[in-house]
Amino acid sequence: MTAAIKSPLTDSELKQKAALASIFASAVLTLGKLAAGLLSGSLALLSEAGHGLLDTGATILTYYAVRAADKPADEEHHYGHGKIEAVAALAETGLLLVLAVGVTYEAVHRLLAPARGQVDATWLTFGVLIVSIVVDVVRWRSLNAIAKRTKSDALAADALHFSSDFVASFLVLIGLVATQYGFAQGDNLAAIGVALFIAIAGYRLGRRTIDTLVDAAPAGLTERMRQTVEKIPGVVDIEVLKLRPAGAQVMGELAVAVPRTMPLEQVFHLKQELLAAVAKEMPEVELSVAANPRALDDESLVERVLLIAARRRHAVHHITIQHIAGKISISLDLELHAQMPHGEAHDIATALEEAISAEVGADVEIETHIEPLEAEELAGEDLNAEGTAEIKRVLIEGADAGGIVKDVHFVRARQTSSGLVVNYHCRVDPMLTVNEVHEAVDHLDRHLRARMEGVVRVVGHADPLAR
Repeated sequence: MTAAIKSPLTDSELKQKAALASIFASAVLTLGKLAAGLLSGSLALLSEAGHGLLDTGATILTYYAVRAADKPADEEHHYGHGKIEAVAALAETGLLLVLAVGVTYEAVHRLLAPARGQVDATWLTFGVLIVSIVVDVVRWRSLNAIAKRTKSDALAADALHFSSDFVASFLVLIGLVATQYGFAQGDNLAAIGVALFIAIAGYRLGRRTIDTLVDAAPAGLTERMRQTVEKIPGVVDIEVLKLRPAGAQVMGELAVAVPRTMPLEQVFHLKQELLAAVAKEMPEVELSVAANPRALDDESLVERVLLIAARRRHAVHHITIQHIAGKISISLDLELHAQMPHGEAHDIATALEEAISAEVGADVEIETHIEPLEAEELAGEDLNAEGTAEIKRVLIEGADAGGIVKDVHFVRARQTSSGLVVNYHCRVDPMLTVNEVHEAVDHLDRHLRARMEGVVRVVGHADPLAR
């Protein structure tokens, strides 16, 4: 029989296991320090026992905090429960500062009255301290690694405690040794040193915790994200960038400016590219992205007219921009439903002209030519082979006469209720301009209409000749 393979612990399970182990270690060390302190009369050791008692309470608080922080978001906590760990860490900060003040008061009181509190350290006292130092070093390194992996504020607070605990225990050990060798105030001075380290740990923890609670952005993360976002093609500017910690995650809001002429589909892909880039560089960030359109300085008049028409869902083409004696003249073709009453069509064209004028300037001359848009779908059937062959012959004849269009092929002709619709492919020199190709194909279309009755629509697709 093969043994079952254990799956690796999740971050939540790892945090809870570490917190439980820390509770047990803190409780055992606290009892040992308390017993040794009472037997020896060492204020420094009793201070460490008090510190350990608070540590035990704090680690119990940490255990419940990491359990609560791992709950998913709900109707009342839209960003999850991650900040519960920061609240627990803040409570630990208050306890540390209270203990530091109490230890300092008693130590100063003993310094002023040396007769109080005689210290009689035994092998038990030194043994407890040495074991405590070893355990605190192990706990500090272990908890610090787990806190970094899981981004846990509460475990980071515990790790910070123990980083000062082993230093404080070491000071107590030095103080007791000094006392044993006749320096009566060694223990009291060591107690003041313990209080100092407790206060420093409380300050560091409190500063970090308050930063979390007041939504201070993690150091350096804003600039890293700014550099990542600015590398994405299409991003004109970063308008809003907000980051705030929420337990192991960092919640982010990003708003970028994009060219207002950028198609919506392209804007969508740009946002997806932004999210992917941020997730790769900063996986701890949960980001929401907004893209706002912006008019660019290099935006052409044609682009602006196309944008205005697209906003109003109008099809326009053949936009002509003229500069005449310092004045701009804009003309365009507007496609509207062929069966629309002309009065209604004219009102639409006027509204479009007014929108362009409001965008470009009141002194701009705007002329709109209304063309019929055949929006209905036509049912049809293929023309017979003889008819299609005749259409192809006429097209080739016109192409040979023009000298620009080559290799007319893939000719299709369909009979519809409106008349014949003809589609064909041809080839042209790839170095010709779009305008030159359009005129040549348009000439071929007119040639076919003039020689074939019933042709209502001709669509010629020009491919570049292989070079």
